[in-house]
Amino acid sequence: MAYLTNPASDRVRKVSALQQRRSREKYGQFLVEGPQSVREVVRFAPELVRDIYVTDSAADRYAEIIDDALRASIYVHECIPEVVSAMSADAQGLVAVCNAPDTRLEQFSTQDLSAMRSIAILCEVRDPGNAGTVIRAADAAGADLVILSQDSVEVLNPKVVRSTAGSLFHLPVVSAANVSEVAQILSEAGMQILAADGYAEQDLDDLLDAAAAGNEDPGAVSLVEHTAWLFGNEAAGLSAEQKSLADAAVKVPIRGKAESLNLATAATVCLYATSRAQRA
Repeated sequence: MAYLTNPASDRVRKVSALQQRRSREKYGQFLVEGPQSVREVVRFAPELVRDIYVTDSAADRYAEIIDDALRASIYVHECIPEVVSAMSADAQGLVAVCNAPDTRLEQFSTQDLSAMRSIAILCEVRDPGNAGTVIRAADAAGADLVILSQDSVEVLNPKVVRSTAGSLFHLPVVSAANVSEVAQILSEAGMQILAADGYAEQDLDDLLDAAAAGNEDPGAVSLVEHTAWLFGNEAAGLSAEQKSLADAAVKVPIRGKAESLNLATAATVCLYATSRAQRA
């Protein structure tokens, strides 16, 4: 392992520059910050990892991560704390530089897509924390794929990566997608498309009750079916055009006095409802 002591070195500046989108696009690399996220990328996507930078104390505290990295032939650099801090203020003593994944919808065959039971599609979601939380929720709910639209936040934004808490490396995530094209491809693969809309007539609880009782009407919305959820912009929700891509719109019922749910919470509820119905 090499030992780095100069926070002003060219290497450190280059790593730190990956906080900026321009550098990420120029070099085709991105940062994974903190022990939780680094642990997950080393375990589940080691082929993406170029280098790991770690302080002495973090190397001792997270020895299993370093051991896994070395077994995967990942180059590990031990550093003084000032070096890692110069690379990332959120590293907690441990940061990885990774190659950007190239996950595109066309990589999946119609048969692949037909086998997927649950997909989350983010339409013009701009907040990094929201996007990362939805990816994490999709992972937890057992979804097969997450898709971000062209006007959504960049998935390799450090705030998005941190917010996923490692889930970014557990399931495929497609970014910069054309939602109309995605909807057509998924429909042709036999996927039901539902729009999450707070003003919809269909009630998520009613659909869950019908699925649990097994008395769903033929041709009606069924959460048991393989489903792609459309989730809209934090402020504006789904546009009329985006809603028109769906087979039906569904609302999460609000029992109390809250005016609405935020995007990430609503998406979590919808994804878990699908998971629950399909499990039953």
